[in-house]
Amino acid sequence: MARYRGPVGKISRRLGIGITDKGQRVLNKRSFPPGQHGPSARRRQVSDYGLQLLEKQKARYMYGVLERQFQRIFEKAQRYPGETGAYLFILLERRLDNVVYRLGLATTRQQARQLVSHGHIIVNGRKTNIPSYTVKVGDVIAVRPESRSRQYFKNLVDGGELNRRNTPDWLRFNAADLAGDIVSMPRREDAEPEINEQLIVEFYSR
Repeated sequence: MARYRGPVGKISRRLGIGITDKGQRVLNKRSFPPGQHGPSARRRQVSDYGLQLLEKQKARYMYGVLERQFQRIFEKAQRYPGETGAYLFILLERRLDNVVYRLGLATTRQQARQLVSHGHIIVNGRKTNIPSYTVKVGDVIAVRPESRSRQYFKNLVDGGELNRRNTPDWLRFNAADLAGDIVSMPRREDAEPEINEQLIVEFYSR
C-alpha cells in the first residue's frame, strides 16, 4: 500500500505545522524551513495559489492521504449538499485508520493505518484491512480477538494509557473490550482545526 514514508520533521518544517506529535516536537526545536541556509532562511512571500496548495498539503499529510486519494475524497465531498470544505473533513474523519487513531488505539494515524492493514481491526465483527474504509453510524470497531494477546494491546490495557486519551463526542469507546462504536457523524469542528478548508476548495476550483 503506497503511503508517505519520508521524515515527518522535514515535512512539518516545510509546511510550518506539525503533521504528527513528533513533527510538532521537531518544529518546536527548529521552526525554520529545511535547507542548507538553516536558521537564516526566510519564508518567502507566498502567492494565493501557493497558500491554497499549502493548505491542501497540510491536510493531505496530516491524514496520510496520497494526492490521487485526496482528490477523489474532495470530488466525493462536492456531491454532498452544503459546504464542500466541511464535508471534505467529515469524510477524512470517517476513514477507518483515523477512527482507530481517534479511539486511542494508536498514537499516530500512520500507526493506526498499520494496525488496520495488518488485520488487527474488525468492523462489525469482520476483519477489515482497508485503511480508507468509510465508517457509518452504528458501526462497531474493535481489536480482533486473536490480536488482543499481542504485547502491544496488552500494554495498552495494562498500562491504563487508553483511559488517559480523549475520545471525541461522535465516538464511544470501551477500553476493557478494546472496542468502540460510531454514535454520530463527525462535524467539521471535530477535525483538525489548524487547516483552512476554504483555501482547499479554492485550490480545486481553479
